Amino acid sequence: MSSPEIAETYVVRAIRAEEWPAVKALRLRALQDPVAHLAFLETYDQALAKPDSFWQERAAGCGEGAAGARQFVAEGPDGEWVGTVTMLMEEAGTKDWAGFPVDRRQGHVVGVYVRPEHRGCGLTEVLFDEALEWAWRLGVERVRLIVHEDNGRAQAFYRRVGFAPSGVTVPLSGVGDERELEMVIERP
Repeated sequence: MSSPEIAETYVVRAIRAEEWPAVKALRLRALQDPVAHLAFLETYDQALAKPDSFWQERAAGCGEGAAGARQFVAEGPDGEWVGTVTMLMEEAGTKDWAGFPVDRRQGHVVGVYVRPEHRGCGLTEVLFDEALEWAWRLGVERVRLIVHEDNGRAQAFYRRVGFAPSGVTVPLSGVGDERELEMVIERP
């Protein structure tokens, strides 16, 4: 499917705060994916146990108009959410989720998911384009993401859209010798 066909088939946009039930539903679906244990830092049961107030705050914090994060979704022709990506802004002088210092303002891609029946048509690329464009508009010089060392499918996709390994690795606490790899893309 080419970009114009994707644009005719899917609507890619930022979520709205009041759409928190759909945010929750798509996240729970993502956590049931066969590779969810490699892609996400929480389990289905952990996410399911969170109160509605968590999902409401999450949607408000990364919806339209939010400054520190933006979640983008892809809606299929029937309006159903079929994919998502979230871009977090990390500020210089702070610490990231793993406790490492952030040395410059940058974007951080998290929560990438496309339902299996919608994969392979270019939709993930369109989601990434939207998220990266938002980050570039905010003036960041680079965007990064963290990917599990055993998630070859994701690593191949990230390379295809321009990300490259930075050489930084993050040990997964409590998971033996498993590591995650940082990949980055510099502003064009």
